[in-house]
Amino acid sequence: MRDGLSLREYVGYALGDTASNLFFKTFGFFLTYYYVDVWGLDPAAVASMFLLVRFWDAVNDPMMGAIADRTQTRWGKFRPFLLWFAVPYGVSGYLVFANPDLGPTGKLVYAYATYTLMLMVYTAINVPYSSLLGVLSASSRTRTVASSWRFVGAFGGGLLVTLGVRPLVRLLGGDDEVLGFQLTMAIFALVSVGMFWTCFFTTRERVTPPPGQKTDLRRELRDLAGNWPWVTLLFAAIFSTTFIFMRDSSTLFYFKYVAGDDGAPWLFGTFDRFTVFVASAAACQMLGAGCLGFVAGKIDKRNLAAALSVVTGVCYGAFYFLPPDAFGLMLVLNGFAAFAAGPTSALVWAMYADVADYGEWKFGRRATGLVYSASLFALKTGTMCAGWLVPMFLNWFGFVRGGEQTPRALLGITLAFTLAPCLFALLKAAAIWMYPLSKSRVAEIERDLATRRAAG
Repeated sequence: MRDGLSLREYVGYALGDTASNLFFKTFGFFLTYYYVDVWGLDPAAVASMFLLVRFWDAVNDPMMGAIADRTQTRWGKFRPFLLWFAVPYGVSGYLVFANPDLGPTGKLVYAYATYTLMLMVYTAINVPYSSLLGVLSASSRTRTVASSWRFVGAFGGGLLVTLGVRPLVRLLGGDDEVLGFQLTMAIFALVSVGMFWTCFFTTRERVTPPPGQKTDLRRELRDLAGNWPWVTLLFAAIFSTTFIFMRDSSTLFYFKYVAGDDGAPWLFGTFDRFTVFVASAAACQMLGAGCLGFVAGKIDKRNLAAALSVVTGVCYGAFYFLPPDAFGLMLVLNGFAAFAAGPTSALVWAMYADVADYGEWKFGRRATGLVYSASLFALKTGTMCAGWLVPMFLNWFGFVRGGEQTPRALLGITLAFTLAPCLFALLKAAAIWMYPLSKSRVAEIERDLATRRAAG
């Protein structure tokens, strides 16, 4: 096959990110809402929890990358973790929403414990999964195509979440939102386990470190710090995840309290406006990511990713000036933003594989797991920032759980949904623009590495 991978492998690899996003996107769209507006935790307490737990989670990523790089099994370095941690991933994700009968203090302690456990298991399975992209093929073009498939799977998971969670919560829990979330997450847990196992059985690792490479974590970290392409992507990832998670976490608050969406069916007698809004965005993201595969060998990843990030940011900022009842205009504008965001994510993750090649080319050592895990550190840092900012926006502007909101509280929700994500999207574009590996430079490095491997 021209791309070097079979359709079976592309689809199998994509399902790994579908499994990841069944919980990651649920957390993005619903966890702040669940903790604050459903379970009744104090917004400031939730903000502190997100800050502390996600900081610890971010620190874990480089350690997990180093562990994966040093793993040697008959299945490779990264694939085994998909097999070993699929069940713990599903169980820990369910426990976040398991709802034991506890008082206010007990609820907060339980939230700390289960959310920490979930993020640690997420790290244990997602760092190796992300690193797997860098060893599926030695070809930059093939990895870009695989990354495109990956994000079709990721946004497909997001589509399942956006279409399914609110209707399932109502169907399974009736008027009891807590029960509805609990049963919905049990279904997601079972599905995610099956998807991770499918990813394990359908993929292969083809790129290995240079012969005779010895492990030296101190040197690997020093090499990483001197890898300027990686440094630029580090900041891009922080800004990217901050604007994505801020937007996701504030959307339900915006629709419920600013746009006046009471959850009544708006489409086909089932889907409310919030569900239509976020599901249509996920579909546009899938379409955008899918289009990338057709131009993977013809584009400069840096220029396209920076331009698309600007488009997304401008669209998000424009929401501030839209009347909250202009739902049709919202759908169109959000569709443009999502279509632009789809290929951006796939491009950036493909760029990380090029960064791993650059590190091997420049320093004579390959540390794919560390490159991706340190990148996930940036991603987790972004979720930490956004996870703290959204509840604090609610707290600073005087949000009242379930009550009538003041104009100031509505302004806070609107800013968290519009101008704040816009700012971080534009900062992401600026960081990507500083990335130094052009298309021609990547091709040159790929040729040099192929010559070295053939000679070695």
